[in-house]
Amino acid sequence: MTETTAPEIDFNPFDPAYRADPYPYYHRLRERAPIYRNPLGHWLLSRYRDCTAVLRDDRFGHGSPDLLRENTFRKPVEGRARPFILLDPPEHTRLRSLVNKAFTPRTVRRLAPRIQELVDQMLDEMIDAGEVDFMEAFAYPLPVTVISEMLGVPAADRDAVRELSHIVARSVDPDFRLSEEDKRARDEAFARFDDYFRELVAERRRRPADDLLTNLVTVHEDGERLTEAELLTTCILLYVAGHETTTDLLGNGTLALSRNPDQFHRLRTSPGLAESAVEELLRYDPPTQMSRRTALTDADVNGHPIAAGEQVVILRGAANRDPEVFPDPDRLDLGRMGNRHLSFDGGIHYCLGAPLARLEGAIAFATITRRLRHVETTTDTLRYRDNLIIRGLAELPVRLRS
Repeated sequence: MTETTAPEIDFNPFDPAYRADPYPYYHRLRERAPIYRNPLGHWLLSRYRDCTAVLRDDRFGHGSPDLLRENTFRKPVEGRARPFILLDPPEHTRLRSLVNKAFTPRTVRRLAPRIQELVDQMLDEMIDAGEVDFMEAFAYPLPVTVISEMLGVPAADRDAVRELSHIVARSVDPDFRLSEEDKRARDEAFARFDDYFRELVAERRRRPADDLLTNLVTVHEDGERLTEAELLTTCILLYVAGHETTTDLLGNGTLALSRNPDQFHRLRTSPGLAESAVEELLRYDPPTQMSRRTALTDADVNGHPIAAGEQVVILRGAANRDPEVFPDPDRLDLGRMGNRHLSFDGGIHYCLGAPLARLEGAIAFATITRRLRHVETTTDTLRYRDNLIIRGLAELPVRLRS
């Protein structure tokens, strides 16, 4: 089958207009070239059925460093243990099993009262202020406080690690987007994160506590434990992933509700929709717009041959608005049934932190709509962070109507 060539397609994810609103680009790509090989050699998938097929196909994974070709979407950071989300079985199976034993559903469920307390405290301060930057006043501090308390990161240290977290999150973008300065900053951030968590781990070994970090230090299965390098990498992964994407869920979701006052009112009058609302907000404007897989052997996607080592980019934001799966996909519908979005990825790499993100989102959106009549943006010009994969607002100035 003949692939679509670059000149026929207007798809530039580095265009500022794309960052402001990628969905018209996705629609054109899905209609004109749903399986598209871009000039760098990456295969872009924009149809839901193709994306899910790859996520469930064991011929696709993350691949060993020697399998990855030039212009790879993202290479492992040299000299570091790879996080389990970037590993294939059997290494992925072993590490994920160990982390699952520490990051249990019970660990997440018991956080609900504390999350509710934090949401109410932050909303009290925001209502008193009247106009705030929602990202700074709520979307960032809520998830970072939750994951910090889970991992035992003291409140006094959170500002110091905030910038490290942003640098690490930026480094998940494709390698060809990162300058040498970006890469040096990334390596320094990882080194400083390692030093920080190494001290916390040593403290938990001396004085165990009732927290996730102690669970990670002590977890074992069939004689297996996390090595020191694996433990540090996992701590960084959980800390960064535990708040960066949830911050963007809260920001993107609140913006969507502000632009759809009928849906804001719907949740306000039907709080039982909170869990469904989170799923729809995740579908409508997901924090993570894409993920990638590598062909571990010669394979194909719907008749298109993919050579071993070539990379496939799963455009989650496009799949989430595929009209074949989601009727009227550009409409926000908090009661949407059968919402099988791909915002938490899929297959064996389905997001470990999904239950925590869902819990924080459900409590936050239910409380915001219960306590406020509406949230209005105070600017027509929104600024997004300069990330490609993780899409989130740099700021969201709002006026609260209580």
